Amino acid sequence: MDIRAHVCPMTWVRVKLALERVDSGALLEVLLRGDEPLRNIPRSAAGEGHELVSSGPGHADGEHRLVLRKKR
Repeated sequence: MDIRAHVCPMTWVRVKLALERVDSGALLEVLLRGDEPLRNIPRSAAGEGHELVSSGPGHADGEHRLVLRKKR
């Protein structure tokens, strides 16, 4: 999912809604921009039992790519 155009706290809200729509154990790729969502999304996801599988740079400057696994 691409949330690069959104700012906190809407970034987590959109990711949370997407996680609710996928099956347990499924992976969700998230493209984001900025330091605040890069800190907040993994922390919020972990707080709800989801797993951060990977984190790395996106395709352009200032972009990041997260892969989350929905809790089982």
